[in-house]
Amino acid sequence: MPKMKTHRGAAKRFKVTGSGKIRRRKQYRSHLLEKKTSTRKRRLGRGSEVVGKDKKRVERLLGRA
Repeated sequence: MPKMKTHRGAAKRFKVTGSGKIRRRKQYRSHLLEKKTSTRKRRLGRGSEVVGKDKKRVERLLGRA
């Protein structure tokens, strides 16, 4: 059986932590920043964890399934 290939687009967007959690960037931080409050922009700058059904899908794209 051939090896699983990593989805290169997913590999650039997600990182796996040492404990196995999958980290992602939050959306809405790329443009139209003038109208967003400083608090909102600061919160969007922090990363987030992939949870629920999405986690299983992302793990498969990363070749971890």
